[in-house]
Amino acid sequence: MSQKQIVLPEIGLVRLHKRKGIRSVRITMAHDGTLRVSMPVWSPYKVGEAFVLSKRDWILKHQTGKSKHVFLPNERIGKGHRLRFIHENRANTTSRVTKNELIVRLSLENETTDDNVQIVVNAGAIRALKQEAKILLPQRLQTLADSHGFSYRSVSIKRLKSRWGSCSTQQDIALNCFLMQLPWDLIDYVLLHELLHTRVMAHGKKFWSELANYVSDLPSKRRAIKTYQPTLVAQD
Repeated sequence: MSQKQIVLPEIGLVRLHKRKGIRSVRITMAHDGTLRVSMPVWSPYKVGEAFVLSKRDWILKHQTGKSKHVFLPNERIGKGHRLRFIHENRANTTSRVTKNELIVRLSLENETTDDNVQIVVNAGAIRALKQEAKILLPQRLQTLADSHGFSYRSVSIKRLKSRWGSCSTQQDIALNCFLMQLPWDLIDYVLLHELLHTRVMAHGKKFWSELANYVSDLPSKRRAIKTYQPTLVAQD
């Protein structure tokens, strides 16, 4: 499957994907307002771009409120990345994730707070969180499992919409990349929560009673986790 990424005025980041078996152009919108266009493999990318532009009014209407947080220079993303903007003589806005930075390059005419720029920042920030999560979360999960005698079959990092993690009956654990924005004590709470599901699947009295043996001050942790949402947030 071939793909191309473009940034359109007002609309922002658009990902064009050519897929086998697709006979028409289709648009889907992510929760952060970015667009994914699925199109036939034989169709030029310009056709996908023109289709997006033809749906401009609908897109702008449904993008309203999608990306609420405005990212500012030097803002922290996750545990180890800082946001850096670079103005230069260019036509489009791009982002690159390094070991400890999210670098956004934009034109001399654009402001860092422009909607188009912020949509690119949002997409880059999610990549940075995934990069951190893939390095740090499996290590921490294994450390906690070894310390408390848990075992599991596999661990994967995903971008989940409403859950911090999950554990299947086959003991496959999935962890949300947005965990990297939580304090470490709450990250440990989520990891131990999923590890316990390798022994007790249902959220019944037995589960919570057993989890209290591994998580200190469990009631306060349960209250605290409810104040967070798995989405991009501001960090000092």
